[in-house]
Amino acid sequence: MTPSPRSSLGITALGSYVPGRIVTNAEFEARIETNAEWIESRTGIRERRFAAPDEYTSDVGVAAVRDLLARDPDALRDVDAVICATVSPDALMPSTAALIAMQVGLTGAAAFDLSTACSGFVYGLSVAQGLILAGTARRVLVVGAEALSKIVDQDDRNTAILFGDGAGAAVVGEVPLGYGFQEFVLGADGAGGSSLYLRCAAPRLPGGFEMGESVGMNGREVFKFAVRVLGDSGTEVLAKSGLSSADVDWVVPHQANVRIIEAANERFGVPMSKTVVNLDRYGNTSSATVPLALREALDDGRVHGGHQLLLVAFGGGLSWAACTMKWWDGAPSLVAGQAQAAAGVTA
Repeated sequence: MTPSPRSSLGITALGSYVPGRIVTNAEFEARIETNAEWIESRTGIRERRFAAPDEYTSDVGVAAVRDLLARDPDALRDVDAVICATVSPDALMPSTAALIAMQVGLTGAAAFDLSTACSGFVYGLSVAQGLILAGTARRVLVVGAEALSKIVDQDDRNTAILFGDGAGAAVVGEVPLGYGFQEFVLGADGAGGSSLYLRCAAPRLPGGFEMGESVGMNGREVFKFAVRVLGDSGTEVLAKSGLSSADVDWVVPHQANVRIIEAANERFGVPMSKTVVNLDRYGNTSSATVPLALREALDDGRVHGGHQLLLVAFGGGLSWAACTMKWWDGAPSLVAGQAQAAAGVTA
């Protein structure tokens, strides 16, 4: 069933989850060669959340969907496809999407994982839109979920301090005309793969670059890449949408490093006062950062119906994604100031 000509596509429900364990910078200071003040000054991160020893990506993903259902019990009606954006799947097969679908009552729905790292959630929204426009799905559940603490070397000073665990879940479906998704910009450059990688079956990348056993990153190269592609993709998607930076009410960026966000904002001309930032408390949760930040901005009342949003992200691949959307608040989980709805569900 393709959408009617009097409707658009957008987010119709949104939930999130972060694990209960808070890991402060001081914990790293006590174990590896770093200090809490240096971490915060260089990254903007003060703390992050780690999954419990027996808690994995499908678990945090399911918890985010349950938060969505706590806010809107009818949210999964007509959902017939599930996408999980993740770089820390429970297994390569079965897909984490299938494991999530099984546990939230969507057995039989199409389900697959999407691997573009931190840009994965925005990629997933675009893929969901395509499935619906093609008539393959009616509504799509998009989950960005990560248990990065399981795959990062906690003794590696370059990566351990950056990453945390969490999940966000959104349903994509019909919204009233004039709301929802406007334009997407997606891209990737495999030549930069050696700057941010996680080994699987092959010991090396094409060209001979040898990969280690856990997440590896060239921080200097990733920083330069991120500032450029966040700024360029944000500028491009605004132009593609017929918008200017002055039209943007809120930027919801990937939460990797506050200095990256500040530099990218300068490139597409939106002030930090219009930017949602929560990496100080959650760190980099990869594919979960954008939905976690959007959910928080709804809960505290910043994002309202009719607001013009700009979503921008970059990730391993190296990849990038940007999206413009007009926020619709006509469903129970999408109304501003809903923090109390998450009590007992989102840690």
